[in-house]
Amino acid sequence: MPIEQLTYAQIAERLGVSSEAARAIVKRHRLPRSRSNNGKTLVAVDLDEVRHKPLPARSPRGDQPVTDKVAGLQAKIASLETELAAEQERSAGHRSDFERERGRVDQLLSELLTATADLMAARTVTARLEGEVAALRSISRPADHQPVTPGTWREKSWRERWRWLRSTG
Repeated sequence: MPIEQLTYAQIAERLGVSSEAARAIVKRHRLPRSRSNNGKTLVAVDLDEVRHKPLPARSPRGDQPVTDKVAGLQAKIASLETELAAEQERSAGHRSDFERERGRVDQLLSELLTATADLMAARTVTARLEGEVAALRSISRPADHQPVTPGTWREKSWRERWRWLRSTG
């Protein structure tokens, strides 16, 4: 075939590629280029020598064809959806257990708060009564009489113990 003067668009049409791919082929083969009167680039090319075979369609990254990837992803999505449905069904039972336990916790918490309030009231009453008992003991006891503790009780003789018991009785 003789050498022809073609534009990038014409080369792309004859080879069955895009005009960008035709531009890359011209650059790769270092074919002579010139400008025409209308401003377009003309390339002197013998298309038989170029021997270009377009590659099959593939993904931009060059891995697998896009349709294979999409099919694989759709299968993965389907399996994940079935797993999700199974987990949701299983979690429904756990939710009812959680709600029942939450009710028990609320009830126990209210009982604990009531018991704490009762305990605080009992401590207040106990402190007041201890103060009254201490006041009554100081009134009924002679001035020289001291309270007996287990340590002081052991130090006393039997006679002192007897006197103490008679004076408090």
